[in-house]
Amino acid sequence: MGAALLSTGAALAPAGPAAAAGTASASRHAVDYVALGDSYASAPLVPTQVDPTCLRSDRNYASLVARSRSASLTDVTCSGATTADMTASQTGGVPAQLDALNRGTDLVTVTIGGNDIGFSTVLGTCAQLTSAEPTGSPCRTHFAGSGDDRITQAIANTGPKVADVLRGIHRRAPHARVMVVGYPDLFPDDGVGCTSKTVPLAMGDFAWLRDKEKELNAMLARQARHGRAQYVNTYAPTVGHDLCAPTGERWIETFAPETPAAPVHPNATGESAMAGAVEAALARHGRR
Repeated sequence: MGAALLSTGAALAPAGPAAAAGTASASRHAVDYVALGDSYASAPLVPTQVDPTCLRSDRNYASLVARSRSASLTDVTCSGATTADMTASQTGGVPAQLDALNRGTDLVTVTIGGNDIGFSTVLGTCAQLTSAEPTGSPCRTHFAGSGDDRITQAIANTGPKVADVLRGIHRRAPHARVMVVGYPDLFPDDGVGCTSKTVPLAMGDFAWLRDKEKELNAMLARQARHGRAQYVNTYAPTVGHDLCAPTGERWIETFAPETPAAPVHPNATGESAMAGAVEAALARHGRR
């Protein structure tokens, strides 16, 4: 999701073999693949960074999928991106991401929505509140204590924005297979926390934050279903490798990463797991 947290601490098959010598016209063209999305797609600080403005890695999930599929990749994923940045210039002069699409685009992946709900800011607030009530749930109280869960409402408000993004993709790339790639498992799926200096979240807030992420992914899955797109579940294959997992098993870094990655973002292994989920989805389903 967004760069704000940084300050807190056709299934399309691989391009087929060329036809017999002398019949090059029968060869399959390389898949024209465009990757869209935010920092969970761009992989900030994961080596090797190839775009300092967007903090984009050549080992993000799109790059791994493209290499596996021998696809021609146009990667415009960018840290901090929101749904608005799909159709308007992002801060820093980054062009609108949907400008990368055209009628020849074959495959589109998009991970978006986390910055629309301000999830990085939410995590920063949670971290600040922890010291006053480390065994309680001060973050949940702050955002949902009045009975109206502000994060749930923000997710609901983001749904129509994601729907607009999908419509925009289909208009610009009418022949493309479109995949909405969800967010990986950030917090322990069993709700048991790991409050520490590197994970400064109150014990009672882990389950609530887990549920908010699941709500976000569920919204993305609904929008994909209604928007002629395929949802890619990256949560299930990353369960057990959240930010509370021990070093070596952790695919989501803590607030103080031990492996090159942005805080509370996938490291290189996490991006590889997300790529695997995309690959599995490509293999499992037909064009639509």
